[in-house]
Amino acid sequence: MATYVALLRGITPSNPNMRNEKLRSVFEDIGFENVQSVTSSGNILFETGSRNLEELESTIEKALLKQLDFKSTAIVYSKDELQSFINEKPFKNLKDTAQSKLNVTFLKNKPNTDVEFPYQSENKGFTVVGIYNRAICSVVDLSKGKTPDLMRWMEKEFGKNLTTRTWKTVDRIMKRLD
Repeated sequence: MATYVALLRGITPSNPNMRNEKLRSVFEDIGFENVQSVTSSGNILFETGSRNLEELESTIEKALLKQLDFKSTAIVYSKDELQSFINEKPFKNLKDTAQSKLNVTFLKNKPNTDVEFPYQSENKGFTVVGIYNRAICSVVDLSKGKTPDLMRWMEKEFGKNLTTRTWKTVDRIMKRLD
């Protein structure tokens, strides 16, 4: 059995069909084992014998649509893949503070981009530190910009098959995977 995290896009915990207990139920109905949720933003841990990420993502997306009647992008990372990314120490010496938020945007596929990193936004509200396989690391300076500014840029540059988590949430996910 391999351990995975599914990072679901567009989860709104105030929507009754997007609450953790319903999301976990979908994953259990698929046949995944040891299903758990981390925070209330669509982070589902599970185990399965399958090793095909694309197949897992497709199965999850279809099940969410069929059982809960909403479309979500599912981005699946293996425990080893997430640990390898964290081991890269992508934020180096940057810190998460009240004015500076560290974010990771996860992509379905490795991006093809001409952007040079680090990339500084025009209003300097955010900086994209770099790309690590299918993860883009960024810092939002809350004194100059907001996370939605970063998200609009990400979608324009990389499309909508992505989802963003704070670095603190990524750390929580990894701790639960361990």
